[in-house]
Order: sequence, then structure tokens, then C-alpha cells
Amino acid sequence: MRYSRNENEYMKAMTTLTISLPESLKQFVDAQIASKGYSDVSEYFRSLLREAQEREADARLEALLLEGLASGDPIPIDEEYWKNLKAKTDKIAEKYAARKVKP
Repeated sequence: MRYSRNENEYMKAMTTLTISLPESLKQFVDAQIASKGYSDVSEYFRSLLREAQEREADARLEALLLEGLASGDPIPIDEEYWKNLKAKTDKIAEKYAARKVKP
């Protein structure tokens, strides 16, 4: 398997984690590795963990969206709203651009 430069750096920063599984789960893992094309147990578990991270991020985003919807009276999304939003984002962008220019 070939890795990009970032993936190579990621692979170098690995640490080892040992887990104990009953034989039935070990057989399941082995079957998953064989049938899904994983190169080894580590790759399989990394895949599971990445999927769990994505689910957590999705759940957090959904919670924030629901919190926003329940946060009060709705505001009209009209031309004035977009003008004000653009002005705010332009100001933030200028602030960060100025930081990059400083030596």
C-alpha cells in the first residue's frame, strides 16, 4: 500500500494498543479482514475508529444545529442579512490576513 506524505507522517506517529478478545470476536475480526480487504488487524481497527470519530462529529453537528434552531425567534434571511454577514466575514478575513503579513 502506498501512502501520501501526510499518511507516512501519520504512520510514524503510531503507538501500540493491546486488546483482549474472546475467540468468537477474534474470528469475526479475522472474517472481516479477509472479506473486506483490510491488510491487517490494525488497519481494520483504525477504520472502525475513524468511522466512530465521524459519527461523533456528525452527532455533535446535529446537536449544534438543533440547539441553534431552538435558540430563539427566527431571523429573516434577506438581502440585509447577507450584507451584514459579508461585512462581518470581510472584517474577520482582514484581521487574519494582517496577522499573516506581520514578520
